Amino acid sequence: MNKPSSFDEYAVDYDAALAQGIKVSGEDKTYFAHGRVAWLARRLETLQARPASVLDFGCGTGSATPYFYKLLSVTASLGLDTSAKSIEVARQQHGSDRARFDTLAAYKPASSMDLAFCNGVFHHIPLAERAGAATIIYQSLRPGGWLAFWENNPWNPGTRLVMRRIPFDRDAIPLTPPAAGRLMRAVGFEVVRTDFLFVFPRLLGWFRPLERLLCRLPLGAQYQLLCRKSQNDR
Repeated sequence: MNKPSSFDEYAVDYDAALAQGIKVSGEDKTYFAHGRVAWLARRLETLQARPASVLDFGCGTGSATPYFYKLLSVTASLGLDTSAKSIEVARQQHGSDRARFDTLAAYKPASSMDLAFCNGVFHHIPLAERAGAATIIYQSLRPGGWLAFWENNPWNPGTRLVMRRIPFDRDAIPLTPPAAGRLMRAVGFEVVRTDFLFVFPRLLGWFRPLERLLCRLPLGAQYQLLCRKSQNDR
């Protein structure tokens, strides 16, 4: 995962650094954070999956946390990150009896979580360490548990532009959707489906209702692999 020192540096100014890149879309981080979890909620509803607990792997400062409760109706969440300073910020802004945050170094997976959520994390993880990170997620889930794996789509020119504009993304190594699928299958996941989201910038916002029809085409700025752990694997 991210080197602690690199993201400790951005813990306080993370939002400003992110905004520097995504402002070309005409939106701020809340639009994308809400959109990812809302999309996931619709997919899980279709599958009649109702997770009660969620692991936010690579949670950063915890900005997705409120949406887990609002849109997924979970009862408990745990955010993990390698950056101790980011975890401090997450606890201050979003921590509660139900929403906990901890460093990855202090965490031991226990096959107990219903859902894992991971957004824009793996392109920061060195290639040799990605399988290990995916294994931690797999071992954190109960049998039949779900993983919503979100990553930046390197096939989208706008995504590459945005990543060049964000200081902590410039040296990242993106994953193509097929590479992400191979990685998840290698550690035991079934990839249930792949969706692409965030096709249209705000300037073309009137076309956004079409995104549900375009979600299987590799056009969006991000993609979600919805994965499932085997019911028989503990």
